[in-house]
Amino acid sequence: MTDPLDLARRRELPQEWLFLLQEFPRKEWLEHDNLGPLTEFWLNRHDGFRNMGNTLIAMLLQFREGQVPPDRFGGMFAPQLQLFLTELHNHHMIEDHHYFPVLMEAEKRLIPGFELLESDHEMIHQRIEAVVVSANELIVSLQGADMGALRRATENYAAVSETLLMGLKQHLSDEEDLIVPIILSRGESELGLS
Repeated sequence: MTDPLDLARRRELPQEWLFLLQEFPRKEWLEHDNLGPLTEFWLNRHDGFRNMGNTLIAMLLQFREGQVPPDRFGGMFAPQLQLFLTELHNHHMIEDHHYFPVLMEAEKRLIPGFELLESDHEMIHQRIEAVVVSANELIVSLQGADMGALRRATENYAAVSETLLMGLKQHLSDEEDLIVPIILSRGESELGLS
């Protein structure tokens, strides 16, 4: 039997974890008095990850459609991917070691949700490792003359990258649905986050 909460299959969190989201729906977040600067920064980081992921998708699409030659693609692609993966890793470390413990203490009913988010981080890290391996193979193949190897490396990278980015988008949304309502219900200062 498959786990519906597995990041590869999940489309939303269990309703019993979303009781605060019902009280503080997304459409009200940006106008709420308890939306502090740290929370705004955190939400902007999430939007940044979404945008960086979309940029990588667009770059790969341009390359696959022949709009960017192989010698130019590698120089554009590698630094952008490295920045994205490094920033994502650092972001998850801060969440796991600082924010999640504070928020679990503040809202013990959501501990299972935060444990799920932590397990997402582990799965995302495994997917990052697969992306790194496939990206390195792609970069090496960009420098060779074997067009079949380049095509295979490109397709492999596209597949593992899509798996990472689709799971990441779901994770970011789920994380926001748990965390922002807790912060809005109490405020950053009361939680010790400011």
